[in-house]
Amino acid sequence: MTKKNDIKFLRVSYLRGPNIWTYRPVLEAWLDIGELEDYPSNLLPGFTERLTAWLPGLVEHHCGVGYRGGFLERLRDGTWAGHILEHVVLEVQNLAGMKTGFGKTRSTGEHAIYKMAFRTRDETVGRAALDVAHRLMMAAINDEPFDLPAEVVRLTDMVDRHCLGPSTAHIVDAATDRRIPSIRLTDGNLVQLGYGAAQRRIWTAETDRTSAIAEGIASDKDMTKSLLSSCGVPVPEGAIARSPEDAWDEAQDIGLPVVVKPIDANHGRGVSLNLMTEAEVKAAYTIASEEGESKSVLVERYVTGNEHRLLVVGRKVVAAARGESVWVTGDGRSNVAELCDTQINIDPRRGESEEFPLSPVKPRESEENQLQLQRQGLTPESIPSKGQKVLIQVNGNVADDVTDLVHPDVAHAAALAARIVGLDIAGIDLVCEDISRPLEEQRGAIIEVNASPGLLAHMKPASGTPRNVGKDIVDHLFGQEQTARIPVVGVTGSKGCSLITRLVGCLVNITRKEVGVANGEGLYLNARAISTRDSTGVEAAQRILINRNVETAVFESNARSILQDGLPYDRCTVGVVTDMNGIEDVAEFYVRDEDAMYNVIRSQVDVILPDGVAVLNAADERVAGLAELCDGGVIYYAADETNPILAAHRQSGERVVFARDGRIVLAAGEQETPLIALAAMKPSTVKYPENVLAAVAAAWALGVPSDLLCGGLRAFDATPKK
Repeated sequence: MTKKNDIKFLRVSYLRGPNIWTYRPVLEAWLDIGELEDYPSNLLPGFTERLTAWLPGLVEHHCGVGYRGGFLERLRDGTWAGHILEHVVLEVQNLAGMKTGFGKTRSTGEHAIYKMAFRTRDETVGRAALDVAHRLMMAAINDEPFDLPAEVVRLTDMVDRHCLGPSTAHIVDAATDRRIPSIRLTDGNLVQLGYGAAQRRIWTAETDRTSAIAEGIASDKDMTKSLLSSCGVPVPEGAIARSPEDAWDEAQDIGLPVVVKPIDANHGRGVSLNLMTEAEVKAAYTIASEEGESKSVLVERYVTGNEHRLLVVGRKVVAAARGESVWVTGDGRSNVAELCDTQINIDPRRGESEEFPLSPVKPRESEENQLQLQRQGLTPESIPSKGQKVLIQVNGNVADDVTDLVHPDVAHAAALAARIVGLDIAGIDLVCEDISRPLEEQRGAIIEVNASPGLLAHMKPASGTPRNVGKDIVDHLFGQEQTARIPVVGVTGSKGCSLITRLVGCLVNITRKEVGVANGEGLYLNARAISTRDSTGVEAAQRILINRNVETAVFESNARSILQDGLPYDRCTVGVVTDMNGIEDVAEFYVRDEDAMYNVIRSQVDVILPDGVAVLNAADERVAGLAELCDGGVIYYAADETNPILAAHRQSGERVVFARDGRIVLAAGEQETPLIALAAMKPSTVKYPENVLAAVAAAWALGVPSDLLCGGLRAFDATPKK
């Protein structure tokens, strides 16, 4: 077969908001498939076989056919390169651990030129995945070698570095399920849930309700124990030691066996358990003092039983996991470290990254493991005899779900411990023999209270039922009736939208609400200009949405900004559309007829919330026709009250805004509310009566009273702020 020429990328853009493709962010690529326009997949000998051998997961792609194997059917029957690349890049992302499923490819109407879009959770990873998918596909077409495993490893590393961690992503997904919007504030795991004044923030399992004082208390294990004990929560007896000799003296006073651990370390680092001899206690002191920052060490009574981690969110326990000891069995040939690799670390649930519920066991690197082996007369290099059982780690693997077994008294003690320390989200470590019995019956005790607890053991337990702890955290941050939203107004059209957005902002601000406006003239907070640069893009708009003071946000978009960035918000309360003009301004985007323009502008109406309102220009039949796409209500506006679309809407009892004898009128069915005369407004504003009507309709939709509408209209000056 003659080698086929490469696919050319004409443009690759990341659309961060709702767009012409979908409600969620996508990477959009413009493709020139060249001579492959004449070679659909069924005319490329061996291509389908080579591609599916590399990507067997393509069988799960339903494609437009709607069932498993649908895409493979399209491959066999013949489909074009752009469509194939769409599915390949989705599968490559799936292999790298970034699960996505949305993709679309459309012809532009020009020979061999296509637009292709696919869902990606991160722009950097998405672009890299597109590059891998492109090279893989061309290798399959031209029967050339391709090292897919190496590329997947590289992409997986990028996912780990650039995407949200699994715990944060789990919380964000739970928020999305409740239709709560999110904004990633940094390259790390700091995420805003909600908009403006209604927002909350998370950082993995910390929230903006997590007290710094509480975190400080939790990091001091002795202080934590003192507070818990004073409130009647069972804790093990213990004391602070400042030298190995001091540790041994305290151990004898407490009574053997004991536990030695850093006073200020987390996640079980530097903890040695069940110590019986002076040598063990002193060795454990050295390990613990090197792990903690303060170098102080805590010596405690050893509590018999299994270690448990209870996750407390708010005032209740939402999940619990149990730990078990880790053993290996000798074969007479392998040393302890090798046995750990062949008997423990081969478990697919173990791995280095956060997505694995269990960590690898590495006795050569763990001083705690080495101390445990030393007590058995062994080292990591020792070769146990055949059948000999060797204890590697006591109470590791806290990853077996036992949530349904927790006794109510135990749950109460754990929740009380979190409240005493002051944490809204806490990991409570306790040791007992039976989690289904009260702690007092078995001399069980709470041994630690942890801030920013890991969630993975509950999300993906090694055994038992996975728990949707992200939902519990979101429900803790937002009551069931809270939407985490502020009123958002979006205005789309080609003329006068900057004036409309500023006027809406003025009319809402007069109700004593903090208002942010982003439009083509700049960025405004309560009519004060923050920037005079074009602010119709997503980046500028997010400056409004992350502002904790903003109670209402108003944004201007146009066809170009929608095509370049998408809309700057996921959903809106009010969507205003003035016209569908300006095709010539977006012809470079292959928007060259009214139908294509309609598909762009409809994005503004598609995102209106079910309890929201579309404000549409009745004088433009194409705009008025968008009403059928709106999930919420509709207010029509027109300068002429006899406009047939407006009149019919009013006759059906719905709301309209029009001008009569030079005066603005609000009408709902037969009921009318006259406002001020247009002549009473400032000359700079009254030059644009239709835009004034659109703004009044939007403010009315937001519930601004008629008397305040009159005051705002009288005071507003349309002269652009400098």
